[in-house]
Amino acid sequence: MVSWEQFMYFAIVAVLLWAVGAWAAWREKTALAYTSTIIGLGAFFSFILMMWISLERPPLRTMGETRLWYSFFLPLAGIIVYSRWKYKWILSFSTLLALVFICINIFKPEIHSKTLMPALQSPWFAPHVIVYMLAYAVLGVATLMAVFLLVRKNLLTSHLSPLTSLDNLVYVGLAFMTIGMLFGALWAKEAWGHYWSWDPKETWAAITWFAYLVYVHYRQIPNHKPKLALWVLLISFVLLQMCWWGINYLPAAQGSSVHVYSMPS
Repeated sequence: MVSWEQFMYFAIVAVLLWAVGAWAAWREKTALAYTSTIIGLGAFFSFILMMWISLERPPLRTMGETRLWYSFFLPLAGIIVYSRWKYKWILSFSTLLALVFICINIFKPEIHSKTLMPALQSPWFAPHVIVYMLAYAVLGVATLMAVFLLVRKNLLTSHLSPLTSLDNLVYVGLAFMTIGMLFGALWAKEAWGHYWSWDPKETWAAITWFAYLVYVHYRQIPNHKPKLALWVLLISFVLLQMCWWGINYLPAAQGSSVHVYSMPS
């Protein structure tokens, strides 16, 4: 049986493999980039799977457990973007961002136990969180691309293909976010008897969803300003972070939000 104390060893192996993949991408060694990144993903997911078996439930209850999935989905989204558009830098940035969340889990581990509050025992809970983490990872990679384009301003004026690629990422991320919200509504109906109650977490989820819709619709306006669109995307990602973990620190959520995992049921 695997325990949380062993996470660091799996994480080190995975990050080293992802780093090799990122280096290979820069050196245009495509086969090595794919192979190393995919093996690293396999190593990391093996820990998630063993934790699942050890806990006898999906590792999705605590913030640390959701960070586990986010750290996995970031390089996954990175390798998908690399395979589609061959951006040399994307694997470096996705690996670096995944490393940040891995380090948080190493230096600030949270309690991981088999105990699962009744509301989280719904069959809709696991797909809701997993799909949301995938959406967050895809939109995280989109944010990295937005920052890159803001720094490399010449790419915005020379041709529009980077923006088109960015739009595609946002579409995919927003689609997964929408599916995650639908799963969440089904989960809420089963657990609490209603699809939506404007709980603080749900309110911020709606704000985040509408923020990304603003980006999508603004990009369709003729003669819009690409730089402003990128800033809308960055603001949307800040709202996403607020929805994901920032809500835990809001006074409005303490004692009232059913979505704060650390709270007793």
